[in-house]
Amino acid sequence: MPSLKRIIDFYIISNIHVAVAGFCISKITLLKYGIHNNLVPFFVGFSIILSYNFIRFYEIKTNRMKWYRVWLNQNKKLLITLQVFSICSIVFILFFRTFDLKSIATLFPFGLMTFFYVVPVFKLNNKEFSFRYFPGLKTYSIAIAWAGVSVLFPLSESNVIIDFNVVLEFIQRFLFVLVITIPFDIRDMDSDAISLKTIPQVFGVSNTKKLGLVLLVIFVLISLYVNKYLIIDVLIATISGLFLWFSTSDRSRYYTGFWVESVPIIWLFLLLILN
Repeated sequence: MPSLKRIIDFYIISNIHVAVAGFCISKITLLKYGIHNNLVPFFVGFSIILSYNFIRFYEIKTNRMKWYRVWLNQNKKLLITLQVFSICSIVFILFFRTFDLKSIATLFPFGLMTFFYVVPVFKLNNKEFSFRYFPGLKTYSIAIAWAGVSVLFPLSESNVIIDFNVVLEFIQRFLFVLVITIPFDIRDMDSDAISLKTIPQVFGVSNTKKLGLVLLVIFVLISLYVNKYLIIDVLIATISGLFLWFSTSDRSRYYTGFWVESVPIIWLFLLLILN
């Protein structure tokens, strides 16, 4: 019988946890607009499992993440089963819901950003350039892609007009994802190449944390302007700020891979309880 640690590790490393977070952050958008019965969050969740594991597979192909190669050899059958199940689930969703061209067009650029996160967009002097390894783009590309997939795609699929309030929701989501991605950059400071120019590398850890808190203040100010869900957003900003402030380069991977990734799950829970 597998140990509890091995089960938790598989849940995190196979990207199930981040997929649950993706489901939750998409569901939050729909609930804010009064949309309840919608399969888009499930589509987003299963797509994250496929795409994030593809990213990991590509990292192995390029001889990066050697620790993952060891883990994969130990869990290959389970991971293949998970991938097949995710593909079947997406096909099942598409059978019951046909996405229109408008929503596909909305999703397309963010899907490309995910694909080219590790796959090189171009090569120059035998050096590959992808969003993940292009100087200064890593964190911003993640935040833009997540904001697009979790805000613009679900609302477009639900025929919500992309007006000024939706743009504010997109900006707010971008700020949120940007802030909760920073602890990962702080964790990876010792292993990331200096050429990546991540936010902590450019500004330093202390200044990066202060910058993140400023972004969370803007996040709350947007809620104050919209005059909706202010209490919930203040709570989420506080939780995100605490995770950011106590981030260090020697934190356990569980700190970021589980706890920080859990913030969207907490957000949905608060929305369901307090709304």
